[in-house]
Amino acid sequence: MSILNVLKQHASNTPNAPAIVFEGNEWSYSELYKNAQKIAGYLQQQGYQKGDIVAQFMLNSDSFMAVYYGVQLAGLTIMPVNTKLAPPEVEFIFGHSEAKLLIFDEKIEQTIANSTHSFKEKINSEKISEILNTDDAGFTEVAMGADDTAVVMYTSGTTGKPKGVQLSHRNVYETAEIWSESMKMTSKDRMYVCTPLFHCAGSHVFAVPTMYRGGAVIIEEAFSPDRTLKNLVDTKATIFFGVPAMYTILLNKPELKNYNFENLRMFVYGAAPMPYELVKRLKDTFPKVKVQNCYGQTENSPAASSLTDQDALTKIGSVGRPLPRTEIKLVDALGEEVPLGEVGEICVKGPQVMKGYLRNPEETSRTIQNGWLHSGDLGRFDEEGFLYIVDRKKDMIIRGGENIYPIEVEEVLYQIPQVLEAAVVGVPHEVYGEVPKAFVVVKAEQSLTADEVLAYCATQLAKYKIPMEVEFLEELPRNASGKVLKHTLRPRASETTQS
Repeated sequence: MSILNVLKQHASNTPNAPAIVFEGNEWSYSELYKNAQKIAGYLQQQGYQKGDIVAQFMLNSDSFMAVYYGVQLAGLTIMPVNTKLAPPEVEFIFGHSEAKLLIFDEKIEQTIANSTHSFKEKINSEKISEILNTDDAGFTEVAMGADDTAVVMYTSGTTGKPKGVQLSHRNVYETAEIWSESMKMTSKDRMYVCTPLFHCAGSHVFAVPTMYRGGAVIIEEAFSPDRTLKNLVDTKATIFFGVPAMYTILLNKPELKNYNFENLRMFVYGAAPMPYELVKRLKDTFPKVKVQNCYGQTENSPAASSLTDQDALTKIGSVGRPLPRTEIKLVDALGEEVPLGEVGEICVKGPQVMKGYLRNPEETSRTIQNGWLHSGDLGRFDEEGFLYIVDRKKDMIIRGGENIYPIEVEEVLYQIPQVLEAAVVGVPHEVYGEVPKAFVVVKAEQSLTADEVLAYCATQLAKYKIPMEVEFLEELPRNASGKVLKHTLRPRASETTQS
């Protein structure tokens, strides 16, 4: 019940098969496993103990995967951290997790330069390269249980504070098996990953499942339309994953017609809905390439449901049927299943459901009840068993695949001395799907400009969370109990954005 055992088997049975390709450099399975052992050996020699959490603040690379596997081989817990977060957000994660070690890329060290968290050690990517260039790994195998925590990934909660999702070795293994089965992966597949590996989808839906089947993972540091198009062909990629915004950008590239994508067999998308016109255009442009949607959240590793190619155009808006060995039910406020066709909270059950939230038993008990993960998303089933999401978790905004919780942005807005009230909602955007817009009420006899608001947000929030627009109001609309009526702000926000 460990992906580490699968990796070891590949290294033994097919040692020369390609495992990772990055910037023209290729690691075979035997090389990847040896490199992971070198990382593990170093960590063991430094005295880290089983269960210690290692923060990984790294960009996409082959070294990312060596660290990801190496930390786990040492019996430790790997914690990939979103490199797009602002310093205060990263600092909270470091402190709450009580991470013992930080492994980071020099390219992005400015974000963590002023961290006050007391790490036992900080290792940069240059040091990782030195470790990988040593001859003797000095590695000793560690006995691990299927339910030991392999990975911790922080995901923002509706309260505004990030929550550490604990995924066991069993969770990661089962998710790899589930997704590789759903996508019909084989050892011949070459998965192209340009979305962040620190995201659960990048690592656990694509990279790890591909390696579970013995295929190759082609890693790009970040999505870049011209480079991505060329690399898809040059690397003979068979599967590509992207959020809808990426597909829109690629389809609008005039150079697209100059490439021969004969090796591609599947486009996978997730994180946000894909409109009919975009799916239709994708299938018309690439008639031999299948299109598949994936739905899940970090709390289920992420694996809940999938809409496969045969239904891609007839079930637009659906996130498909439950994945293998996965159950989904919809419940009302009392926890009772709702009748077919009615809306209820999406609950997921399966071997991929998390152990719980790190150091947060109250939220864990609220989220997991009798083995069922309560997602917070609202959905409905149609007569054929296809699931549709009708509202997102609370008021979450999905900007180009990145989750934004309005309350996180609102808390920053309230830090501005002149702000009396603030509310953030999502507004439509033709490339990113939707973006945040802020409504602000300024205190009496105070003055504040939109530029000043955005400048402050830039010091406290990740770039993608910064409002695209700021509108000032005399007061926020509220109901009798004082709750802000965001549903009345959304139409107003859309109108002003389009005008």
